[in-house]
Amino acid sequence: MARRYRQARWDEPLLSELSRKGRAGFLPPTDPKIEAWKGARQILPADLRSTELRLPELAELQVLRHFNRLSQMNFSVESGTYPLGSCTMKYNPKVSEYIAGSPGMKEVHPLQSEATIQGLLGIFYDLSAMLSEITGMDSFSLTPAAGAQGEFAGVLMIRKYLRDQGKDKDEILVPDSAHGTNPASAAMAGFKVVKVPSDERGLVSLDQVEKLVSPRTAGMMLTVPNTLGLFESDVGPVARAIHDAGGLMYYDGANMNALLGKARPGDMGFDVVHLNLHKTFATPHGGGGPGAGPVGVGETLRDYLPVPVVRKNGEAYSLDYKVPKSIGRLKGSYANSAILLRAYCYIRLLGAGGLDNVSSLAVVAANYLLSKLDPQAYALLQGKGLRRKHEAIVSVRSTMSGGAMKVAKGLLDYGVHSPTVYFPLTVEEALMIEPTESETLEALDEYADLLNELHGKLQRGGLEDEPKNTSVGRIDEAKASHPLSLKVKW
Repeated sequence: MARRYRQARWDEPLLSELSRKGRAGFLPPTDPKIEAWKGARQILPADLRSTELRLPELAELQVLRHFNRLSQMNFSVESGTYPLGSCTMKYNPKVSEYIAGSPGMKEVHPLQSEATIQGLLGIFYDLSAMLSEITGMDSFSLTPAAGAQGEFAGVLMIRKYLRDQGKDKDEILVPDSAHGTNPASAAMAGFKVVKVPSDERGLVSLDQVEKLVSPRTAGMMLTVPNTLGLFESDVGPVARAIHDAGGLMYYDGANMNALLGKARPGDMGFDVVHLNLHKTFATPHGGGGPGAGPVGVGETLRDYLPVPVVRKNGEAYSLDYKVPKSIGRLKGSYANSAILLRAYCYIRLLGAGGLDNVSSLAVVAANYLLSKLDPQAYALLQGKGLRRKHEAIVSVRSTMSGGAMKVAKGLLDYGVHSPTVYFPLTVEEALMIEPTESETLEALDEYADLLNELHGKLQRGGLEDEPKNTSVGRIDEAKASHPLSLKVKW
């Protein structure tokens, strides 16, 4: 509609006539000017207004200020420090945004001929190969629209593979510290979820895995490093236990940012991998999308990948919908092209050495920030003496109830975002802090100082009404969640 308005805007005589006749309540179909205007834009007479359109009269500067203010109310990693644990809120390089927004990329239609998008398909083919190399997998499908959908695709492939093998297995092992999508994906795929308790270190207990493994075990979903930021040191023996039972290992790639260039899931014994491109490869993240959660597999599951898969035949690329034992399609179009393109740019810009440096910096940043926190205020309840990887989970020690939430709200007044709160559930009053490699030393120092200062206020009985300097103050979260009133008109 905006384009139509701009096209007609400078035809003043026609606009005046339309306005005048619109105010009169009719548009004579015999008027040649009006008929020409309607025909050029293919607007049916029934779709035309019969009354005047009332629009606010605003100066351009007023409109500009309004939308600029709205953008300022939307916090992002470009606004301030955003150490949202597990979500890996990385800076998105502007050069990737520029390339993804170029006409040759943004104007591609999902249904146009493959012959006209050979360049884009070539990029997807190369991206699949790069992700395979990074993770140690055999093949990738870029189709999943989010990490959770990649998870779902992974467990569906495990189910179909085992059924084709004639194996009656219906249990998936999931650690108690796992992301909530793990048990949800397994349950949606028809599996029974068997919870694996962590040991005193905060790691998966090999003894418990060996006790829980049975002839019903289809596989295990494991995040490495785990949500406590700890590397699962028994991942090799755990994988062997699952494989010995005839099951498969699933790698949750949410924390892959800590392993880039250091270790590969395929080398640890995993059979299926999903990657959150927004978390590891610096693509937009937030608001429920846009997303991409490519899923990779070892040779055993190559023929089970969701379709289509990009193939290369000589110098030509195509979308293959005839994968022999595929679990089928996950969505209408092939993939979220703009997100995949950003990830491709990020990998190509950094190269192998650059990706290795990313994980090094992310690990150093997390451990440095942890070292700056007052250990009496922010305690490590699990994994004492162990180095963290990409993130650290601390417990807010306070005589005041709800300390983690109060500290988190207090941070907002200083122009920085809070960490993830109350996750994982295995840690009391948890703050889950992940600074990533994006933040400077000065930003890390400032964040640590703020946390220490806010804990002092908390101990003195403060932080009851924060935030006070944001556009929206503290809300009654219980009331916002529970008194739900819906009115439906039929």
